[in-house]
Amino acid sequence: MECGCFAVLSSNAHIRRLMQAPCAYIARRIATNLSHWPSRQLLTQASRVDWNTMSLDQPQILIVDDDAELADLLVKLLSREGWVTRTAFSAAAAETSMRMRLPEVVLLDAMLPDGNGFDLARRWRSAHPTLGIVMLTARGDPFDRVLGLEIGADDYLPKPFEPRELVARLRALLRRVATSRVETEKLSFSGLTIDLFRREVTVGTRAVPLSTIEFKMLLTLAKQPGKAISREDLSEAVQFGGYQPQERTVDVQIARLRRKLREASPGAEWIDTLRGEGYVFVPRGGVS
Repeated sequence: MECGCFAVLSSNAHIRRLMQAPCAYIARRIATNLSHWPSRQLLTQASRVDWNTMSLDQPQILIVDDDAELADLLVKLLSREGWVTRTAFSAAAAETSMRMRLPEVVLLDAMLPDGNGFDLARRWRSAHPTLGIVMLTARGDPFDRVLGLEIGADDYLPKPFEPRELVARLRALLRRVATSRVETEKLSFSGLTIDLFRREVTVGTRAVPLSTIEFKMLLTLAKQPGKAISREDLSEAVQFGGYQPQERTVDVQIARLRRKLREASPGAEWIDTLRGEGYVFVPRGGVS
């Protein structure tokens, strides 16, 4: 027998049609998850809330997806966690929402009717270094996943996904975003500066062009100078809970990072290898 809450969902023609759609696996999973919640909460029109009237203490998430039915189910799912949500069904609408108020996290579909999600992620990452970006897309190709991470996305979750996994990843990302916004703006060592806000690295006056992955690895090491960081922890810094590079991949990325730092500061070595332990950042010359 159906529980009362699931009956509420099933009686809603809009959701019933969505659940019967051939490609609506994700909608069915979310609807099933929501069936265990009080019907009064299910009927809350959280997607209609005006962000400007909400408390600044509440995490805010922008959902950018042209699937209106899926976006509506995501609003219900995330509102249950106490997060303020807003939806945008196109790149243009998303840009407008970003100008109105900057959220903590953006759930961003890669394919939009008037733009490319990867282009938006690249532009937003450059303009808003502390913004949390999760690529949420049906394109599960590993190349797309690596591309999303390289251009600055914090996480990548292909559809269909498990609702509880999405909530867990968002909760972890929100903690990291909150921490990054109160961190020291810069880490400065003798001849080397890491700007956390701009996500830039300079040696003297010379900028060092690093990929997002390389920057995250350098930052992880530099935050704990003199301490060995394992490959596993470096992988977590690159992408928590999702894409995890192979050990050899981490070694290759560290080698590229070393090469770029060496080219910017000939004769200087900032990263040492400790066999069996990982890598260590050595501020030879000390913190300035």
